[in-house]
Amino acid sequence: MNFPQELKYTKDHEWVKIDGDVATIGITEFAAGELGDIVYVEVETIGDALETGEVFGSVEAVKTVSDLFMPVSGEILELNSELEDNPELVNESPYGDGWMIKVKISGDLPSDLLSASDYAELVGN
Repeated sequence: MNFPQELKYTKDHEWVKIDGDVATIGITEFAAGELGDIVYVEVETIGDALETGEVFGSVEAVKTVSDLFMPVSGEILELNSELEDNPELVNESPYGDGWMIKVKISGDLPSDLLSASDYAELVGN
């Protein structure tokens, strides 16, 4: 399983790519695999300022729906519009074309974000 070293991870299986004060967020390859074929991604929080741990949307797979949790505090700037017509991108390219949102970070990064190796250990890889 792939866990890019340059990303940070949460225990809820989101990944975060930090670029200055903007974070790109998605779900990990492990999470996408556990969910199965993703059929819908819902994010209705564009423009909202959310705190770490708050729900920013949900992802629907064939047999389940799972909430998505903010790994950092900030304002949601953008939703990956490609996911509206192609939600399978989350399964096919979780760290690339399958990203979900971009956030303008407010405040400090949470201290509980995991490194790639810590996340791999968490999921038993």
